Order: sequence, then structure tokens, then C-alpha cells
Amino acid sequence: MILKDKIIVITGASHGLGKALAQTLSDKKAKIIICSRSKDKLEGISKELNVDYVVADVSKEADMEKLAKETISRFGRIDIWINNAGVWLPKGPIEKVDMKMAHDMFEINVFGTVYGSRIALTQMRKQNFGVIVNVISTSALNGRPNAVMYSASKYAVRGFAEALREEAGSNVNVISVYPGGIKTLMYNEEKPAEYDSFMLPEYVAKKIVDNFEIDNPEKELIIRRPV
Repeated sequence: MILKDKIIVITGASHGLGKALAQTLSDKKAKIIICSRSKDKLEGISKELNVDYVVADVSKEADMEKLAKETISRFGRIDIWINNAGVWLPKGPIEKVDMKMAHDMFEINVFGTVYGSRIALTQMRKQNFGVIVNVISTSALNGRPNAVMYSASKYAVRGFAEALREEAGSNVNVISVYPGGIKTLMYNEEKPAEYDSFMLPEYVAKKIVDNFEIDNPEKELIIRRPV
């Protein structure tokens, strides 16, 4: 795929992988629309990278509808929609998990992906083309102790994405990305013991964008830490 002038929406783009994707895709001359809940951060990134933004919360379907409508109003279509927004819970045994925080995490990780995907798919079916990208996690490939609820949220997204691919049809591609640990602000509250070995967001963003540019992109892209 030639990325120049493609209209690309990226959720959760106020820092980390989302911001790195915006930078990498902007360098390819794509037209980027980023979203997050923080207007201040979005304004700063918009000026820094020369990209458009919409303040939106992925856990609210009305906000995702607003994001799509504003994108279409400005650009007339959506070529690629990247569901990147996600949160994490500090590690600990299941007995000590704060279930309110777990519910909130599911709202973002799972329902945020569902809302974005079905709104993007509705538009892409009208266009008869498009790509939906779900940034998941290698935690959806292997259950991890002391991260039970986070793994559960990512397994849910994996199942959703696989079913969505079958439902979307031949004209809308659904790509699942499974990155390993990434150095982001998500871990500011409590860094995992292995944090120093995590990947830089720019490295992961390049792997994702490189996959877009090949003739037959991998539909299940696993990005593990370099050995």
C-alpha cells in the first residue's frame, strides 16, 4: 500500500506507540487524525507533527462516532483506522485486583476497540474499501500470571478481531498486531521488572508501518522484543 495521502485515524495517540505511529505515518505523507481524552496533549502533538486531532474517549461510542464524522467531514473518507488506545493494571494476584479498575480497563481495551471497529467498518462498507488495525498484545497469545485481567481483556480483543475479520468481507482488511512490552507512560505507576528490555515505541511503529507497505500485509503481526 502506498501511504501518501491515505486518511488514517489513530486512537490513544497522546503518547507512546500512538504518537510514534502518527510520526512515522506523517513522514510517509499520510493525512493523520489522532485522538485521546487530553486536549492539551493533542494540541501539542498536532503542532509538533502537523496532524489533525479530535478530542475523544474510546470508551464512549458517541465519541467514536464524532471522531469518524469529523474525519469524513474534513477528508471525505477513512482509509485506515488504528485502534491503539489501551490501559494496563499493575501486576498482582487475582485476589488483590481492584475490580473497579478492571471494569474500567475492559471499557477501554475491549469496548473501545469494538466501538472504533464497528464505526470504521460501517464507513468502510460504504466506501467498499479500508483497513482496520487492532493493536492488541502478546498477552493475548499466552496467559500471564499476575496479569490475569489484562490478559483476559487482550484475549477478548483477539477473539473479537478474528471474528471481525471473517465478518468484514474481502474489501475491508482487519489486521491484528501483537507487540511485546513497549516503553510507554502506561507503566509510570509501576514499571515491570523487565521494563529495561522493552521496545521503543518508534521500533514497533516502524514494524507496523512496514507491514502496511508490503503487497500482502500480515493479518496477524507479532512483534517481539529483539533478543
